[in-house]
Amino acid sequence: MKTFHPPRFVSRLACSALFCISAGLFSPVQAAAPVAAGFEALQAADGTDKPLEVSLWYPTEAAAQQVTLGPFTLDIARGAAVAGRGLPLIVMSHGNGGSSLGHHDTAIALAQAGYVVAAVSHTGDNHADQSKEASVMDRPRHVSRVIDHMLTKWHGRDHIDPARVGVFGFSSGAFTALTVVGGAFDLGRIAAHCQQHPDHYACQLISRRPAAAAAAASAGIQTGRDARVRAAVVAAPALGFTFTQESLAAVSVPIQLWRAEDDAVLPQPFYAEAVRAALPRPLDYREVPKAGHFDFLAPCTPRFAGMAPPLCNSLPGFDRVAFHREFNAAVVSFFGTALKP
Repeated sequence: MKTFHPPRFVSRLACSALFCISAGLFSPVQAAAPVAAGFEALQAADGTDKPLEVSLWYPTEAAAQQVTLGPFTLDIARGAAVAGRGLPLIVMSHGNGGSSLGHHDTAIALAQAGYVVAAVSHTGDNHADQSKEASVMDRPRHVSRVIDHMLTKWHGRDHIDPARVGVFGFSSGAFTALTVVGGAFDLGRIAAHCQQHPDHYACQLISRRPAAAAAAASAGIQTGRDARVRAAVVAAPALGFTFTQESLAAVSVPIQLWRAEDDAVLPQPFYAEAVRAALPRPLDYREVPKAGHFDFLAPCTPRFAGMAPPLCNSLPGFDRVAFHREFNAAVVSFFGTALKP
């Protein structure tokens, strides 16, 4: 277990991140590592369903400029050429009602370190469309469809190494990541849990959607495993209690699991701790003192804080900006080791 302690955590993980950049995330034929993040928005086909909206970051040698995307102003090179060959691909899965921009700082850090990062907006469970907010069963398929698109349809697909694919997930996205790497979930466990804990966020959400509750109760044990995914970062996983030691036994890829110590949305010990107890070892497990659930989201701009105060109100004494410098370095370092060529 690793706990977030600012002084030591900063120096150790910053060095790890720099090592990852210098040690060959890029092809040896490349003269210099790009330092900017390119950006584009695209759509990925999802069978007969609505196409998936994707925000895409990638390494580029072009100069970054300040670009406004929704409530954020980011230093990116929009529409720039992709730099590098044999690049790893990371698919990002946001939380319930979230956005493909919710982890933009982590995506940019990964792109600057030589990764292609595809952040999917989950149809029916995003900030603009919550028609399926109580359903998680489509999410693993969304991740797989994005991987399909990036490896076979995207104009820059020749830059990607298809053997180096990872997934990053937060909250419901962390649940998604666990299923994509082979975890089997049993939504039938929700009813008993919610009888005992009706105040939990997931229980309140499902209570507003009776049809979704009925579907969950009859779903049985399911998985959305995609064998192409070789590593996962799992931050504050929702529905952790739907997994068991048996249902996570098939997970064989490296996992980095994050827990916010003061998570009031997904309180312990039913979520991150339940997953930690059930996952096979070894496991890169991180606790973040004084952090709340939403502190895994990118640091808030004043504009976004005015739009969504609950997502931006960290506990007194917690510095989300400082934490994200170390969080991003840790994520880059983890994938650098887990997705080595």
